[in-house]
Amino acid sequence: MDTLLLIKAAILGVVEGLTEFLPISSTGHLIVVGSLLNFNDERGKLFEIVIQSAAILAVMWEYRAKIASVIGGLMQGQENSRRFVTNLFIAFLPLAIIGLAFGKHIKEILFNPITVATTSIVGAMIILWAEKRHHTITVDNVDDLSWKDALKVGFAQALALIPGTSRSGASIIGGLLFGLSRKAATEFTFFLAMPTLIAATIYELYKERALLSSSDLGMWTVGFVTSFISAFLCVRWLLRYISSHDFTIFAWYRIGFGLLVLLSYFTGLVNWSGA
Repeated sequence: MDTLLLIKAAILGVVEGLTEFLPISSTGHLIVVGSLLNFNDERGKLFEIVIQSAAILAVMWEYRAKIASVIGGLMQGQENSRRFVTNLFIAFLPLAIIGLAFGKHIKEILFNPITVATTSIVGAMIILWAEKRHHTITVDNVDDLSWKDALKVGFAQALALIPGTSRSGASIIGGLLFGLSRKAATEFTFFLAMPTLIAATIYELYKERALLSSSDLGMWTVGFVTSFISAFLCVRWLLRYISSHDFTIFAWYRIGFGLLVLLSYFTGLVNWSGA
């Protein structure tokens, strides 16, 4: 196995794990870093699907007790568990429907570093605006969401089809605007990531099954392990962080990231033409 390829796999695995659940856009970062590493061809896109599945498993492991509780509650016919699962399904629908209808066109037109840089900055402005607003909390816990709350968060998450927007950022900030507490918005976003990313992973793996090759197993393993570890550590850190901080720091990071990409483009420092 090519050592350089394994290093690229490790770098992209860490990038995926650290950015998947932060409001800074994992897709955007993978587009940019993949372009810099010259690993954004069809093989590279399949690799991104593999490491995304590792990030999903990391958050599922973190919330394994809650997942087991919900499954047990469903088997016992508990209303709270049924409502929780129904809310996840409702919130999942907008992105699924819009993604199936327009996902291919969005990828063809908008999946490039310049779009990522622009939406990163625009998203940062929205975060700064949202954090300056007075928060009226009507939902303090994920178990208290109504189906209407879930649907609103689902439409917010659908904005993440635009690369650079951030799936977690859109649903968390959307949740705050819709009256969820910071903790409820963040945790519901994590739970919503499970069906969303699992469905996306299965769909993309099926669609790109012709690219599957046992010769890439080493690359996949390195990326999977680094993605899982970094995602697990990131989720634990974020849950502690939001207990006493807001999301302003991520907005400023997004602005810096977006400006850096735009600066490299307009000065010719990086050739993004092939991205």
